[in-house]
Amino acid sequence: MSERLRRRPRDGRIGIGLRIWVGLVMALLILPTLVVIPMSFTDARTFQFPPENWSTRWYTEFFTSDTWVSAFITSLQVAAVTAVIATALGTATAIALDRWEFPGREILRQIVMAPLIMPVIVIAVALYYVFLEWHLVGNFSGFVIAHVVIAIPFVVVSVSSSLSGYDRRLTLASASLGASQATTFLRVTAPLIMPGIASGFVFAFVTSLDEVVIALFLQSPTIETLPVRMYEGITSDIDPTVAVASTLMVLVTLVVLLSPEFLRFRRPSKK
Repeated sequence: MSERLRRRPRDGRIGIGLRIWVGLVMALLILPTLVVIPMSFTDARTFQFPPENWSTRWYTEFFTSDTWVSAFITSLQVAAVTAVIATALGTATAIALDRWEFPGREILRQIVMAPLIMPVIVIAVALYYVFLEWHLVGNFSGFVIAHVVIAIPFVVVSVSSSLSGYDRRLTLASASLGASQATTFLRVTAPLIMPGIASGFVFAFVTSLDEVVIALFLQSPTIETLPVRMYEGITSDIDPTVAVASTLMVLVTLVVLLSPEFLRFRRPSKK
């Protein structure tokens, strides 16, 4: 028995069944994108796949429309600010929950993670009621605060996963050499858990960029995000400009998702 176990190859390869399943899941996720992108290059006035005539007229329509461009820029700005704030708060929360023992720690963990399981419409109604009292409906700060609330759990999960493999003896060694807590975090802890922090940033950015339900409650005539503009475009006047907006969101999301891998690839290796 032991001889057979020693002879069994352990090359890390996955079975053919799992490969097929992974391929089917990837196809299911990618195929809708392969439909939307060609539709954005149609010359027709309605959605058409495959396009009979190829044209960039709807891209011209998108980038010459103040409404579409303003919504796109607003979405990018809100997502960027949300990602920075959510990453900072989520990282601090994950470290506190991982290292400190205090009364109510598990209750705090459940509260922080609640937006992951709570219906978005419930969060939207609650935030709308509170933000009306705080005069945050229809302004940039309201969008950022609302999106930070739903983005923090993703950061906490990502950073907590990295902290699970972190050797705390490194922190003790740094402290024994006279480093302050801030120096220890910046030079020891943060570099080691950076994959989790970067993943949290990406998830926070994408979550904010794609969010539409809360944004529908917080919008005003002077500020709206791109998903809200797309929703209004579909309900009022269906034209391929919506496909252009969808294509741009796919491209932005793809760039953000691949950026950590690109930076890691470009980082020079230490000899």
